[in-house]
Amino acid sequence: MNFTDYLRDKLLLLMLHLSCMLLLAGFLHATNYPASCCCIILFSWFVIFTAWFLTEYFRRSRYFHHIKDILEQADQKYLLGELMPQSFRLEDNLYQDMIRRSNKSVIEKIRSIEDARQEYREYIESWVHEIKAPIANIALLCENQKNMTAFSSPQASQKTENAHTAFPNKTGSETARRILRENRKTENYVDMALFYARSDEVYKDYIIKETSLQKTAEEVLQKNKYSFIQCHIQAEVNCKDTVYTDTKWIAFILNQLVLNAVKYRRDTEPQIRIFTEKTSQGVRLTVADNGLGIPEEDLPRIFDKGFTGSNGRARGRSTGMGLYLCRKLCAKLGIQIHAESECDTKNFTESKSRTKSPAKPEIGTKILLEFPISSYLTR
Repeated sequence: MNFTDYLRDKLLLLMLHLSCMLLLAGFLHATNYPASCCCIILFSWFVIFTAWFLTEYFRRSRYFHHIKDILEQADQKYLLGELMPQSFRLEDNLYQDMIRRSNKSVIEKIRSIEDARQEYREYIESWVHEIKAPIANIALLCENQKNMTAFSSPQASQKTENAHTAFPNKTGSETARRILRENRKTENYVDMALFYARSDEVYKDYIIKETSLQKTAEEVLQKNKYSFIQCHIQAEVNCKDTVYTDTKWIAFILNQLVLNAVKYRRDTEPQIRIFTEKTSQGVRLTVADNGLGIPEEDLPRIFDKGFTGSNGRARGRSTGMGLYLCRKLCAKLGIQIHAESECDTKNFTESKSRTKSPAKPEIGTKILLEFPISSYLTR
């Protein structure tokens, strides 16, 4: 609160006192009161009023500056009503009471929203754990079907093939493999829902320990082996370095990056490389592919929530959540993530018309994860 604003606020009071002084001067003059006495009375009035006016300004200024300091230092600013200093002025007490009542309503609303979010998060986690049981059963049944088909007689195989009318000209083993691929996709989406529900409370469910990136990357590729076989993707892993992070969360991040590389692969000779290298700041993990690449105008926004980009719209199966979750989880784990890409415009245009073009190793996308060196380690 500056002095100019205070003067503007007290303008009516100043005009009232000035009018009263003029009226008093006129009355004293009309009653033949001595001019010297009249001047002494008006001067005393002016001095007393000025002293009161300035004292009131400095007192109110200190009061509001104190409240401002409290507001700036408070972590939860909606509790201002509880932190305001006491005042002998009636209007200050009335304002404080109204602020407290308003803040109480806000706190109750926030609490109800938090309770609803917690209840919804617990429901999602419960649903995910329940749905994983039939997903695992489907995978087990498909594996058993493959084994039974492999050891069955040619006549039994022919009967099984004729029985699968939904998949003509496919053996039972091939049918089971197709079901396993789709089942794995379902499991990936279920995992995404679970990790999204837990992304705001990562600290409750992670353990920082020494993690072999080679082993983690191989496990991720093993989970998606049927997609690699179907799409004829060549994968290479060269991660000799170890880092200190949470194995489960980093595996989820790697899985999302690999799924993106599979989804946006090129038509011929698709490749995925996962490798690490030491830097002055720690270890850099790179997931590189020779796929369609990301257009330059889309690159700054690929980690935004719900952003699908040109490739996502062309393929029609993008949710815009995978890379968003990766960035969010990386931020929780203290990992930096960024992307480098060169878009193969010709191949991208031709892919929409289902024609093929030769692969270019220099075209594609790299997602880089920077693991910093930290002294907060647990074994």
